[in-house]
Amino acid sequence: MRKLVTTYSIEINSPADVVPGAPSRTPYELLRSEVVLPELNRFLYNAVGTEWCWYVRRTWNYAQWFEFLDRPEVGTWVAYVRGTPAGYFELEMQAEESVEIAYFGLLPPFIGQGMGGALLSDAVAAAWEFGAKRVWLHTCSMDHPSALANYQARGFKIFETVDDYEEVPDKPLQPWSNAYPEVSATE
Repeated sequence: MRKLVTTYSIEINSPADVVPGAPSRTPYELLRSEVVLPELNRFLYNAVGTEWCWYVRRTWNYAQWFEFLDRPEVGTWVAYVRGTPAGYFELEMQAEESVEIAYFGLLPPFIGQGMGGALLSDAVAAAWEFGAKRVWLHTCSMDHPSALANYQARGFKIFETVDDYEEVPDKPLQPWSNAYPEVSATE
């Protein structure tokens, strides 16, 4: 289905411009994934992105995931709450020491617990440590309603806004196929 989507390209150009988020009300441990594991990234991508219509990578096979992840320019960090994945971010070093926060988000049970600002602050800090001279990302009108405000509260500035019709899935995405099988009224 074609849908009008507003995409915001945003950036922050200096660690001095970063506005730290409040400490998370839910304590978490942040770890960088040191082993290339497409299964982990695919799980995180689907678990975080399903509600926000992340669909581009859903058709990737194992080899595509592995090829993308098995590069020194890409890193994945996972936030764990009591040993359980709660959120993640994926960074990609690009030309001119620009680091893109390629994906960022929380798994649904952890949304609304005050983790978003803190985890975004961690993502930006990791980007500077990754060698960034500029940190940027895309967000859009299909993202969480508070996403753009969270980014701007951390100091990101919009450098481009594009309205375009995109071909998006016409049914709500599910975290995996047959996740919610239909139950007959007689059962």
